[in-house]
Amino acid sequence: MLTEISLNVIDIARNSVRAGADLIEIAVIIDSSTSALTLRISDNGKGMTPEQVNSVEDPFFTSRKTRSVGLGIPFLKQEAECTGGSFHISSVLGKGTVVEATFMQDHIDCMPLGDINSSIFTLVTTSDDVDYIYRYEVDERGFTLDTREIREIMQGVSLQNAQVSSFIKSFLDENKQEADEGSVNGGIK
Repeated sequence: MLTEISLNVIDIARNSVRAGADLIEIAVIIDSSTSALTLRISDNGKGMTPEQVNSVEDPFFTSRKTRSVGLGIPFLKQEAECTGGSFHISSVLGKGTVVEATFMQDHIDCMPLGDINSSIFTLVTTSDDVDYIYRYEVDERGFTLDTREIREIMQGVSLQNAQVSSFIKSFLDENKQEADEGSVNGGIK
């Protein structure tokens, strides 16, 4: 079982990459008035049949050949629902998949968000074949990181380049802090 929501983000994004996705959208939306934290991950991978969607919540189902169980989605669902939150997965064959989990942060069993910046940074800087759109929002204040914009600005320089990855890390850290503290920022400037 993954002990932080941010680790689930890595797990689901890696599943998306294995499913052939080259664009993954990740949103973390926090609403303090309701104590809800919503995680939404969508991809443009190969998608799943309705039968696969029904099976993916079963811990004894996996499409991977390296192990006989798939615990990521079932545990994420269980963790969200045990806080009084919700879980939903939808997929269209040939179009992609959307996973959404809402956690009630004021519930004693809610796992922490964890170091979401490090999770996003790891995903973004470890593959030049996948683009990410990451949105972080607290009470309608937040920011978006879109790797397609960074690639356009950097004109072909890898996101793994030390200066580029340093910029990405700083951008995530500064903007998350501003969103958490109530400042407003839009995107890459």
